[in-house]
Amino acid sequence: MTDLVVVQPKCQDKQKTMRLKKVLDYALEGRSYRKIDRLEDFQDLKNQKILFAISQGISGINLEYFRFLKKLRMDPQMLEGSVGGIIVDGESELYTKSIARDFVFTANQSGCTFPGRPLVEGTGSLQNFNIQAMNLETDNMGAYLTAARELADTVMEFRQKPKKIPKILMLHASNFKTSNTVNFWQMVRKHLDGCQIEEISLRNGSIQDCAGCPYKMCMHFSRQSNCYYGGVIVEQVYPAVQECDAVVMLCPNYNDAISANLSAFINRLTALFRKNRFSEKNLFAIVISGYSGGDLVAEQLISGLNMNKSFILPSRFVFLETANNPESILEVEQIQDKAKMFAHHILDIVKKD
Repeated sequence: MTDLVVVQPKCQDKQKTMRLKKVLDYALEGRSYRKIDRLEDFQDLKNQKILFAISQGISGINLEYFRFLKKLRMDPQMLEGSVGGIIVDGESELYTKSIARDFVFTANQSGCTFPGRPLVEGTGSLQNFNIQAMNLETDNMGAYLTAARELADTVMEFRQKPKKIPKILMLHASNFKTSNTVNFWQMVRKHLDGCQIEEISLRNGSIQDCAGCPYKMCMHFSRQSNCYYGGVIVEQVYPAVQECDAVVMLCPNYNDAISANLSAFINRLTALFRKNRFSEKNLFAIVISGYSGGDLVAEQLISGLNMNKSFILPSRFVFLETANNPESILEVEQIQDKAKMFAHHILDIVKKD
């Protein structure tokens, strides 16, 4: 039995895949793996450790990749119980992150879990590796190779660590009286038996966004689990994040984006993240859209908290629904059953039997 599955949609232009081949050769050296590069072999991938590798040209488009993506979207159980990481290699400075988070969202909906920081991306210039190269005392290509090798190790070693009494932190910036998102959370919460639940509102008061302090200043405050701007983020949110086993983000979708206060929370986590990794904390979300675009909000959470801040993205991390008018969520067919199912899904991941 091989220990890793490498899924690499085939690119006909071998010249474009030379750098990715070098990266994969280094990442997989000495490791047993099975490679899938044809669509007809892309099946039966439940309970696997998977490294997805995507090569994209200067246009950001790999037509074979989209055939793989389509197949995945048509089979919502295809990756049930699997753990994945993704490498995207591009020829320009654009599209690597967007194609990655789109794919991770789809794979996650199909049952795949992604550990914290599951993406290694190589832009055309590799300037995105400037800091890592400096820290490793190597060149940018060397940093790219190292990151790919570490990602393969992370995927292989990943295990969930459920707790007997998990601590769940719910963050929101909504009006409790009128929010469909909050209404659904309340349905979910009553089924989260045996958990310690803390709810923090970021709605009231002024939430100062990150202003990009100099690195040394940010590190100075980080060592004290603090931030220059203080406020509710430092006084309440930082301690709660450090203590929790899972975060549930309540994200009503009004303009295809998370709200300003929730965005500020993600940005302000940088100071805490410099000292603390969140790689053993799970991320869940509830996204209720007035019209459409819930996937766009979910992908912002993926890139902000999973890819950048290292939260685990458990399988099907987000509940997505459409409800426009106040309390119209209560009229959605079988909504109570959906809430119960989502709660039990959370418990299956974070609570030890």
